[in-house]
Amino acid sequence: MFNDRSTPLSLLQTRRSGKPRDLVAPGPDDAQLRQIIEVALRTPDHGKLAPWRFVIVPAERRAALAQLLEQAYRAEKPDARRLEIEAMHQFAHQAPSLVVALSSPVVGSKIPLWEQQLSVGAAIMNLLHAVHASGFAGGWLTGWPSYNAAVRDAFGSANEAIAGFVFIGTPGRPLEERPRPEYESAVSVWSE
Repeated sequence: MFNDRSTPLSLLQTRRSGKPRDLVAPGPDDAQLRQIIEVALRTPDHGKLAPWRFVIVPAERRAALAQLLEQAYRAEKPDARRLEIEAMHQFAHQAPSLVVALSSPVVGSKIPLWEQQLSVGAAIMNLLHAVHASGFAGGWLTGWPSYNAAVRDAFGSANEAIAGFVFIGTPGRPLEERPRPEYESAVSVWSE
């Protein structure tokens, strides 16, 4: 098989994460975003539990997200300085599109929690592959907002966790290749 972008495998070989702060308009329209998320829903899922959810944060709700992040940050860190608060606002306003991915495990299932958590990671990766295949770039961020209970409660319930904020748009600058593991350092052949 030859290596050009016309084959699905070669397309996957060109996927790069975009820095959310560098992603600009256009982002996907509503129909494109729906199609991207529908690809994410095709994720391996032992037990057919769908232990994940996606919440779209539309452009007109970004200011409300910034306020939520600021209030939650100030509640946790009352001595927060101006630059810390500005960082929360910048986080909320990155890239034209934002999808919050939630780990939503099915409590009491015979499927171990670990497998359910792996499934949400796979769902986000499928989402990022669909973003790339649609001609956009995506950046998956966690950081402080993902681990704050007040932020989580705005998107889900106490048994859920924010697995990441997926920012989507068009690269405003060329995407940088990052170092990748060498095949030999990451892959071995099992033998007794």
